[in-house]
Amino acid sequence: MNKKNYHILAIVTLTTLITYLHFVTMRHYSELVVLEELYYLPLLLGVLRFGLKGAVITWLFVSAAYLPFFSGAGTMTVPELMDRVLHLVFTGAFASVAYFLAERERKKLKQAEQDRYLAGIGQVATVIVHDLKNPLISILGFARRLREGKGDVTLAAQTIEDSAQNMQRIVSSVLDFAKPLQLDLKEVDIWNIVNRAGESCRTKAAAKGVTLAMQLPSAPVIIAIDRSHIERALINLIDNAVDASLQGAPVSVTAATDRKEIIITIKDQGTGMDSETLASLFMPFYTTKNEGTGLGMPISRKVIEAHAGTLGITSNQGVGTEAKIRLPLKKTRYAEERVDEH
Repeated sequence: MNKKNYHILAIVTLTTLITYLHFVTMRHYSELVVLEELYYLPLLLGVLRFGLKGAVITWLFVSAAYLPFFSGAGTMTVPELMDRVLHLVFTGAFASVAYFLAERERKKLKQAEQDRYLAGIGQVATVIVHDLKNPLISILGFARRLREGKGDVTLAAQTIEDSAQNMQRIVSSVLDFAKPLQLDLKEVDIWNIVNRAGESCRTKAAAKGVTLAMQLPSAPVIIAIDRSHIERALINLIDNAVDASLQGAPVSVTAATDRKEIIITIKDQGTGMDSETLASLFMPFYTTKNEGTGLGMPISRKVIEAHAGTLGITSNQGVGTEAKIRLPLKKTRYAEERVDEH
């Protein structure tokens, strides 16, 4: 049963129960006014859940449930009859006012959501334009020099190619973040993927004078993952650790398993992050670097969560940052177990 049906059932049940209590109490006591007030509850629920149509239908249903109390109209005094008529009028007025207030609040929320959406588009456009501006300036500048026959042709061609590739990376990052993630799951050794990611970052680490230490278990662990996506997420995290490290500082990549999950830890001894930077780390397009779109961390988390895993970041200023990836073992099995099967 969906939520809509649950709300309909709640309105019908509540109205029926109030009417039943009304009849029961009338047999032994004088009519209790408080029971009439309870009819406002299903009316409010109908308005909030179903809007104008719900307000009208619920009011008609509540009024129909109340009509049996008019059965002795011939013996009622005028004040008693007026009391029942006014009850129907007031419940209708209540439903109308409640709908008006609820609709006004809905419009405010919708407008606020639209404003946030437009502000988000503006932020995205600003970041993309800013990131594309520099390589575009390089391309136009060197293309003009080539046309004028000035400068080194080889250098100009290389600069144009590098700038175009940089623009392509920016566009690819935005598209990867925006489009739904499609996983191509295959059983692979997770430690092999971690090692490949580390090796991809080793050249950059060496150029910066950063020691990259890989500590992986010797026994392979087979897990069904999307190899390229996971490797890209790992490269981004290791690359960030290298960027945050000072010359001569180590970056460690360690891995382990327990009964339920695989744990991969990437730790640096860099300057660390303050609480504001840490809180904004997974916000799209947020970055403290001079280059990049600020999509690396959001994409990495998106990839890991798509594999039913988690990505946690802890950081202290002056101490460093630690990224911890947890991937479930429920769809994995140790390689030696596969050997035993054969």
